[in-house]
Amino acid sequence: MFQKTSAAKFSKKSAEVRRQDLEHIIRAAADITGDQEIVVIGSQAILGQHPDAPQQLLLSPEADVYPLHLQDRIVEIDGVLGEGSMFHETHSYYAHGVGPETPTLPSGWEGRLVSIRNENTRQATGLCLEKHDLVLSKLAAGREKDHRFVADALRGGIVEMETLGERLETMPLPQKHIEQLRRTLDGLARRSSEK
Repeated sequence: MFQKTSAAKFSKKSAEVRRQDLEHIIRAAADITGDQEIVVIGSQAILGQHPDAPQQLLLSPEADVYPLHLQDRIVEIDGVLGEGSMFHETHSYYAHGVGPETPTLPSGWEGRLVSIRNENTRQATGLCLEKHDLVLSKLAAGREKDHRFVADALRGGIVEMETLGERLETMPLPQKHIEQLRRTLDGLARRSSEK
């Protein structure tokens, strides 16, 4: 039903997602799913609070999103706006439809979502993870690229260690895992302050 193009075609053409691009993705995802509230959970969520975020936080050409109310329509995001789609070919960035269970987040994250809603979103609302919640979700994901994101956010003064530490304690994880994440966070903070 949805036409996909080889992802290899985009390897030289990849671009980071900027604020106006994220607004475009929010608008398009709302149009495709029929849901006027789109949750942004990936690294591009930083654009909710920092429209001009440092480039090192925006290296991915994708935005991880899902419709808040019509989650059965997530697959349509990948089909129409996803990697290798005509949308990707045209704009050099794309949306990745994910589920609400994808990130591990601290308690209360839903109440801290940051809204993007304007003419460019055609009044659809993008609900972006708050920056500390985003960084903790990256810390919990634990991949090398996620740790780089955490270190870059710390180095850039985007987030505060005290807030991260407080919210880390509320993550829905066993205490042993939280302690391990705290050690990783402390190590990333030390390294980021040395550079």
